[in-house]
Parts: sequence; C-alpha cells; structure tokens
Amino acid sequence: MTHVVHPSALAEPAATRPLAGKAALVTGSTSGIGLAIADELATNGAAIVLNGFGYRAEIDGLCQELGSRHGVPVRYDGADVGRPKAVTRMVEMIIAAFGRLDILVNNAGIQHVAPIEAFPPEKWDAILSIDLSAAFHAIRAALPGMRARGWGRIINVASAHGLVASAYKSAYVSAKHGIVGLTKVTALEAAEAGITCNAVCPGYVWTPLVEKQVAAQAAAHGISEEEVIRTVMLAEQPTRRFVTVEEIADVASFLCSSAAASITGTAIPVDGGWTAH
Repeated sequence: MTHVVHPSALAEPAATRPLAGKAALVTGSTSGIGLAIADELATNGAAIVLNGFGYRAEIDGLCQELGSRHGVPVRYDGADVGRPKAVTRMVEMIIAAFGRLDILVNNAGIQHVAPIEAFPPEKWDAILSIDLSAAFHAIRAALPGMRARGWGRIINVASAHGLVASAYKSAYVSAKHGIVGLTKVTALEAAEAGITCNAVCPGYVWTPLVEKQVAAQAAAHGISEEEVIRTVMLAEQPTRRFVTVEEIADVASFLCSSAAASITGTAIPVDGGWTAH
C-alpha cells in the first residue's frame, strides 16, 4: 500500500455501482463475515482494503481474485487491530493510498468462554482490545476525513450478545454491549456531517469456524452434529437455522446505500428471532 490510486480510477457511474468512487476498510475480512461484506461492497463498486490473519500468499491471491472479479482496487493491510497505534497507522496508510476512506466496517473479533471466576484476565484484556477498543481507534482516525467530505458510513459488527447476555461469555458480551454504545455515541456526534454509524447484531452465523466448532462439540459430547446445531448452538435462535454470511453482507451494503441515509445509531438484529424472546 505504498502507491496512490488516483480517484478517477475508482470512478464509475453511480447508477450501476452505487459505491463507485468510495474506499472501504473491513477489519477481520480474510474469511467469514468480513470477507462476505468486503465482497458485497466490491460488487457495488467500492475499492477494498482487507485486514486480518492468514497466509500471505493466500491473502494476495484473494485480493487478486476479488479485484479481478469486481474490477476494483483491492489491497491488504495486516495491522494487528489489538494494537491501537497499528489501527491508526492502517487508517492513515489507506487515506494516503486511496486519498480517502469512506466506509469503515469494524468486524474483527475474538471469543473465549469460561465462568467469570475462571476467566483468564489476559483473555478479558485481549477481547476488549480487539472487539471494542479497535473500533474506537479506527473510528477516531477515520472521522476527520469523512467530516471533510461530508459523507461516511461506519458499520460495527456487534452480535446478538450486544443486546442480550449468555453465561460464560463475560468479556464478549461486555465488548459487544460496548460496541452498541459506541455506535450510538458516534451516530450522535456525526449526525450533522453526513455520516451514519450503525451496528449489525448477528446471531449464530455459518462460517468455517462455526463448522469446526460443531464437529468439536459433537465429538466432545458424543452426540450428532445435527443435535449440536439444534439443541446447543441454535437453541435460542427460533428459525433453527444459521444466519448466512451473505445475509449479513446484504444488511451492511444496505446501510451504505442512499436508502439508509437516515438510519443511524441503530443496533439491527440479524439473529433469526433470538432477541425477540
């Protein structure tokens, strides 16, 4: 990310690709929900910066594939979002490379499950750092440019656990509740600047990571994978099916559209009815 992409290289008629000319950063986007969001934003014409962990050769291939398929610039920044200075530096580098950052999707997150009295303090610190503080540092760095251009879209991927709690997830639930609060404050502060900020709150989403968890739970408890899905993972999700990454991506894309210009400060459940209880 050392060369500048001239703004004209991002341009295309807005009628066909509504995000043409925009640049987007999606954290935690080398797989799963983040990758699906990046793919959908690229479909709509946005230049993309991916961020997350993985083998560099595979990530380079992913950038090339996305860029070729959608005809947009796609870059990668490997910043560790658990480090505040790295987050700020990433945003600054994106602005230097593209001349702008219009869409910020804070998606990176980690999880650990344990009772409070057995919860490792270092796990608490790491989860709060990556799941909550990273979003603050990215928003703080991105807002001035968005204000200067009079347009911006900030989407925080929270969770149904940003609205309700589950036992043994103290750090994750606290971080996701914090993300919802940060979303509201950001929306209020940026409301007159043409910037919206919203949280998307998924329930259980089918990703490669969840697929592995299903198999592990089935082996650990001596039950079928179908039983794990229905009685453990989807017990609180009335639809009894996983949310798809494409559904989350479509909601994020909508929030970037002109139709969502007056939607800000919200926490939108995409959870199969989980939080309707």
